[in-house]
Amino acid sequence: MNHQKPFQQDLDLVAFVVNDYFTGLHEADIAKLQRIFHPDAVLKAPGLRRSLSQWLDLVSTREIPAQQDAEFSYRVLAIDVINDQAMVKVLCPLLGRTYIDFLGLLKEDGQWRIVNKMYADA
Repeated sequence: MNHQKPFQQDLDLVAFVVNDYFTGLHEADIAKLQRIFHPDAVLKAPGLRRSLSQWLDLVSTREIPAQQDAEFSYRVLAIDVINDQAMVKVLCPLLGRTYIDFLGLLKEDGQWRIVNKMYADA
């Protein structure tokens, strides 16, 4: 029986989604990324907007960090969970660049999914 407080359970579930995000980026695992993003998610960078499908197409055709023996050094910088919404700030060293991503998540139908990603070079 799970005796964790609801907040801790949600925090753990959000962290699990973020870990899948890191793995999905590192391995260019489109199926994994598709599972953790809401289909209508929007990805935004300064002066740039992409739909989820546009972004996944780019991920599927770029170099794969795991195949280049790139270090897996992604990390969570901050997580805020308030009821059924979360904002996660992450560091993503990827393909010679260092990104800071802000991932917006919502818990809908009992499942945490990324609904928004804002990112820029650090």
